Amino acid sequence: MDGIFSPVGLLTLGILIYSAILHEIAHGYVAERLGDPTARLMGRLTLNPKPHIDPFLSIILPLLLLLSNSGVIFGGAKPVPVDPFNLKDGRKDIALVSLAGPATNIVLVLIATLIYKLFGLGGLQMTTFGLIASIVTATIIKVNLSLAIFNLLPIPPLDGSKVFSLLLPEKIADTYLSFGSVGTLILLLLIMFPIGGFSLMSVVSNLYLFSLSLLGLS
Repeated sequence: MDGIFSPVGLLTLGILIYSAILHEIAHGYVAERLGDPTARLMGRLTLNPKPHIDPFLSIILPLLLLLSNSGVIFGGAKPVPVDPFNLKDGRKDIALVSLAGPATNIVLVLIATLIYKLFGLGGLQMTTFGLIASIVTATIIKVNLSLAIFNLLPIPPLDGSKVFSLLLPEKIADTYLSFGSVGTLILLLLIMFPIGGFSLMSVVSNLYLFSLSLLGLS
């Protein structure tokens, strides 16, 4: 428990919450650009955490993952409402809206990685400021990379499922996406209770490590 409420634990939770908020704001911003102002009208295009916080996704799930020492941390904010009937090009625009969230997390990863490398953070000899900057940028990378990978999994209702559905005939895509109503429960079960030789956490962890190697951070 001490690790969770340590400065690094609290920093991780804070970065996770605001990264998830930026993820959702990106969904709403792109939706508005494509014709749907629902997110703005419902006050969701704001950095104020109050309308975004989801007790389970924003607090409980991240704390459980920190407690489990899984090495991967993710969570989320309340999904931004999107009315597909306001969008100009149905399925394609839904996919673009869905991609906006993970794309924002990837941009944050790239910016933090650039800062980390540019200033030589992580070296053996650093000032106190350098050490703090190293911890902050490393946490931004860890949190946002985990968020991007998790959300791009093609499991309804995750963002990746909306993109993957474009590859399917419309009727099959509709059936596939309809599993989103129970998909959250399935995801939680797969996270907490691996089935047979399959572990969703292992999949996310392996993709996370592979992505770190691509960034030259492994």
